Amino acid sequence: MRNDSDHDPRGADGERPLTDKPLLPIEARRAAAWCLVALLIAAVLALGVWLCVFLSAAVTPVLLALLGSALLGPLYRRLVAIKLNRSLAAGLTCAVLVVVVGGAGYIVVSALIDTGDQILASLKEAAKDLSKTFGAAGTSLDDLATNAKGLVGKFGSVAASGLLAGVSVVSQFIAASVLALLLTFFFLRDSGKAVRALHDWSPGNSAPQLERMARRGFQAIEGFMRGTTLIALIDATCITVGLLILQVPNAPGLGALVFVGAYIPYLGAFISGAVAILVAFADRGVVIALWALGVVLAVQVLEGHVLQPMIQSRTVQMHPATVMLAITAGASIAGILGMLLSVPLTAAVSGVLHELRKHYAAGSATDADSDPGGTGPAASAASS
Repeated sequence: MRNDSDHDPRGADGERPLTDKPLLPIEARRAAAWCLVALLIAAVLALGVWLCVFLSAAVTPVLLALLGSALLGPLYRRLVAIKLNRSLAAGLTCAVLVVVVGGAGYIVVSALIDTGDQILASLKEAAKDLSKTFGAAGTSLDDLATNAKGLVGKFGSVAASGLLAGVSVVSQFIAASVLALLLTFFFLRDSGKAVRALHDWSPGNSAPQLERMARRGFQAIEGFMRGTTLIALIDATCITVGLLILQVPNAPGLGALVFVGAYIPYLGAFISGAVAILVAFADRGVVIALWALGVVLAVQVLEGHVLQPMIQSRTVQMHPATVMLAITAGASIAGILGMLLSVPLTAAVSGVLHELRKHYAAGSATDADSDPGGTGPAASAASS
């Protein structure tokens, strides 16, 4: 039987089309693929942020309840450990939360209201003194101190009319607080049910890994809330005692400002410390202001080199640049509330990513050790 390939010099594959050379090199195609993945992730994140802002009336109580559960979760677990009913333990924990948050809020707000006018007057006096030395910079600070109340009032009215749409601020605050308290009760009592639901709805064999990720994220929030509250209390106490020793007026109000500002890392401490120094400068002169600066710096050194490593380093490990970016993003999305919530949420995401990276690293090591071709690290170590 005659074979045409015997008479065709090009052989049996002569009529096959030649493969065209790729338009882009492999490196460019990989970069394009990664850019596409990054764009998809950014789109999903943007959609999630938009939904959270659009549903802020429901999302905010959920986040506040999550923070409250993280703050008093150890108390609830201790009550359950002594054989107390879960519902009763959750109710007692919520009662403690009301007492702690309400009492701390009352003390802080009362101190700020009682001394707020005096602090603003001191800031205005300090601005006048600075304007004599630094000119325009001090004049601008003087104008800011003079118009502070007007700016706050205008901002509050605009925010109330734009965001609340005619609903009273007080009623909205009460409703959000009650909803957050009820959610805290259910989060504490039904945490075991949530874990079982996670196992039931998890695809394949991913339930243990998803549970570890969820627990790691919640532990990060728990560590941040407990650590930040303890650090804020120590900072406020130390600065208040220092200002009282220096006989700086309005020391309780300044200490309350330090306590509130400590929940906004870096930025809050800087602003509250600067206000304390300016008040000392206005009422007690340059020498006392320098001593107040020394007190603030000593407290910041104590926080950065002793309190932070001892209290938070085991549960929350975030670079300061990450914290600052999270605060900036939170402020641009939800103002002051976004600044307060952005850091614990970022800590949770960081914990989840850390657990996920550890899982994949362990999987890669297992695959390399069981490599039948002898190309993994275990085989290399054995051959050497």
